[in-house]
Amino acid sequence: MGQLVTHRRFLCCLGLAAGLLGLAGPAAANVGARPVGRFSRAVVEVGQPLDYVLSYAHAPAEEVVFPDSLASFGSFEYVGRRWLPTRTANGRSFDQVVYHLRTFSLAPVQQLQLPVLLLGATDTLRLLPPVAQVQLRRVAPALPGPDATSPPALRLEYQTLDLAPAFNYPFWLAGLAGGLALAGGTWALYGRRWRQRYGRYKRRKNHVYFLTQFARNAERFTLSRSAAVVERTVVLWKNYLSSLEDTNLNSLTTKELTEYFYNDEDVRRALRTTDRVVYGNLLSEDAQEVDAAFQRLRDFAERRYEGVFGG
Repeated sequence: MGQLVTHRRFLCCLGLAAGLLGLAGPAAANVGARPVGRFSRAVVEVGQPLDYVLSYAHAPAEEVVFPDSLASFGSFEYVGRRWLPTRTANGRSFDQVVYHLRTFSLAPVQQLQLPVLLLGATDTLRLLPPVAQVQLRRVAPALPGPDATSPPALRLEYQTLDLAPAFNYPFWLAGLAGGLALAGGTWALYGRRWRQRYGRYKRRKNHVYFLTQFARNAERFTLSRSAAVVERTVVLWKNYLSSLEDTNLNSLTTKELTEYFYNDEDVRRALRTTDRVVYGNLLSEDAQEVDAAFQRLRDFAERRYEGVFGG
């Protein structure tokens, strides 16, 4: 009779435990399972890329959360991550994330342990994988001497070498760019005014040169009484007026020139006199009449200059 009561009590306890386990949900059902975290290599160098693979096998109905970029990676620097699709087979799901890391720590052995969160109906479990370790391989030579942590002693027999001064390309390029910018701004503000002033100076200089050459030809005619001098003087006058009017007057006849200048009396009388000397070879013309023709041509050129450019 005593054995029967004991057996019944054992069955009641077993049923109560099963009920509590069922109420805890999937989070309590998978307490014994742990995620797995490992490094892709056992040895790493400073700054060298390194992968940390975190995986977890669980029931398909469970909700699992892996760490993101805001997690604590210890001595490692987060670079990126790659999610692998969930694989389900034989009633188990497998999730895996590959974290791309690198380290600049000089610790000989470095560890990492990233948690996986298992979401339940009423609570959240934080599951930790076994600690993963990686060894740091130093590529710099060890410091000589008994105390490797201190810098080596300076050898006094070393001699310093003078370095030749190098041309400061960035400084001069920046100065050149600044100078060009300043010149461009100055030209944009004052360029038109300067061009106008230069144009007036050039036109005035050409006018003075014409008057000087015209006076020399008139003086040569007075001394030589040559028809060739008269012809050169008329050609000089035509060339100057061509540049002044910005047109081609050299090919025009006397009649066409007179019409072009609106039958100006000085032009008509002066060219008629010079034509008689040049084409009629009438050197018997009164020298004073030729001098008067030169004066009329000169006065007309002065008036055209003042009319076009305002003096």
